[in-house]
Amino acid sequence: MPNAKTPKEPDIKLPDAEALGRSMADIAARSQRLVADWLKRQAHEGVELDPLNVGSAFMEMTARMLANPSQLVRAQIGLWRDYMTLWHNTTRRIWSGEEPEPVIAHDPKDKRFADPAWKQNEVFDFIKQSYLLSARYINDVVTHVDGLDPKTARKVDFYARQFVNALSPSNFALTNPEVLRRTRETGGENLVRGLNNLLNDLEQGRGNLRIKMTDTEAFNVGGNIAVSQGKVIYQNELMQLIQYSPATETVHARPVLILPPWINKFYILDLRPKNSLVRWLVAQGHTVFMVSWVNPDETLADRNFDDYMVEGVFAALEAIEKITKMREVNAIGYCLGGTLLAATLGYMAAKGDERIKSATFFVTLTDFTDAGELGVFIDEEQLSQLEERMHKRGYLEGTEMATTFNMLRANDLIWSFVVNNYLLGQEPFPFDLLYWNSDATRMPPAMHSFYLRNMYQENLLSQPGGISMKGVSVDLRQVKVPCYFLSCREDHIAPWTSTYKGAKLFGGPVRFVLAASGHIAGVVNPPEGGKYNHFINPDMPDTADEWLAGATEVSGSWWPDWNRWVTAFDDARVPARIPGKVRGMKAIEDAPGSYVRVRA
Repeated sequence: MPNAKTPKEPDIKLPDAEALGRSMADIAARSQRLVADWLKRQAHEGVELDPLNVGSAFMEMTARMLANPSQLVRAQIGLWRDYMTLWHNTTRRIWSGEEPEPVIAHDPKDKRFADPAWKQNEVFDFIKQSYLLSARYINDVVTHVDGLDPKTARKVDFYARQFVNALSPSNFALTNPEVLRRTRETGGENLVRGLNNLLNDLEQGRGNLRIKMTDTEAFNVGGNIAVSQGKVIYQNELMQLIQYSPATETVHARPVLILPPWINKFYILDLRPKNSLVRWLVAQGHTVFMVSWVNPDETLADRNFDDYMVEGVFAALEAIEKITKMREVNAIGYCLGGTLLAATLGYMAAKGDERIKSATFFVTLTDFTDAGELGVFIDEEQLSQLEERMHKRGYLEGTEMATTFNMLRANDLIWSFVVNNYLLGQEPFPFDLLYWNSDATRMPPAMHSFYLRNMYQENLLSQPGGISMKGVSVDLRQVKVPCYFLSCREDHIAPWTSTYKGAKLFGGPVRFVLAASGHIAGVVNPPEGGKYNHFINPDMPDTADEWLAGATEVSGSWWPDWNRWVTAFDDARVPARIPGKVRGMKAIEDAPGSYVRVRA
């Protein structure tokens, strides 16, 4: 009697009914508590139906579009023609095996459609191309409306893209081949794990979705990130000042003071030893001082831009002089820290204060004429609502700022995690940069309102006497110290053409350098990494386009270029300075200090 064949193992895993039942019961109980808590909080705080003021922008667009419907009709005819071609091509692929050219191809860099099934499978290829055609149609319609003012047009374009990104077939279980494959392989366990991940994120955000981007348990500030050795040698209510330990027997006489943004925490410049700007500067023989801003609560609600200058910049300068016996420093400002540095230099120029001998600006806006896509969040309605929320709490919640920045790169920083965490049911990968990105900080209302209204809304810093610091009019044209502007070509927060325009405001010599990549990666680009290139041009022509046309491309990091620039002003050396060894300026605690550990 022939041996019976072993039955083939099914490729679909059946779920454990008992385990599934327990999971669903737990999910139901947690969901009920979340909804009840959320409704109670909404009743207490009030519900804003349109906090981003999107409705009025789209109503204006619709009115303008319907006033001249011919363009809309042409777009619809074009879409219909493309759909018919796509249907015809798909039919040919299914019945005859032909491989016609796609009606619309996706960008090879678009990770949403990286799975081979999006191209190899006729159905998923049809779904993908249908989506891309619809996305192109929506984009064409909203960006070619006559008569819209530029701000409204930008808002309509931005939120139309948010809508299009949200509707990508990759974001839904039934139209994502990778999710369907995983569901079949796990018997649906991925979806149950994903639902648990979703509830965990909702619980973490107290009813508001706070997407987990990385394994937060994998990192410890001062443990495996922000590990450069040093001491906190001064502190006040707004900041701690860190002095880093030397790595050379002698150091440059003139110390370096770094002013990071207080929208984020300083350790982006000291993530790991291999990409730490702090470590690299110390290795080049610089005495490095870092401001670590406090994560403010309601007790600091009245702190304004002036206070950040006095209790931040000036307090740091006074402490550095006591420690090093040097009155002069080289100052670096990153993003908002750079904007503060520029305003401070304007104040110091008016007062004849020459303690800052060179100024470096990382991805810093001083002219906000074109502030990029962040401008869509700046109008009177949104600012008034934001100020009302800040006034109630005494601060701007850090997660609100984080959500705004994440929307600028929604596919990478929102939807990719929706798919990974909630549809595939996976835990996010441990990534130090995303841990830092999730470590949000709060904003004092007085400071934040001044910054948004005077800089972003009114662009007053670029105008002589447009703003005042401690009652003193600021004019950047009176700033004569040498300035180094580092901008990034793909920066979505501080567009490089705008930073160039701002660099032209200063009255002294300016060196402008353009790095590849974006707001973070272009700055944090160590020479050992051998990654992104940069462009240099010693001239400062009238426009950014003219500057780039005359620029020379240089491979690798811009860090050595900056070091040559800053050391050319003063190459004197002194014995290395050990933190905490100066009488009256004893160390308070080890770096990175306690302020940076406070989480919002």
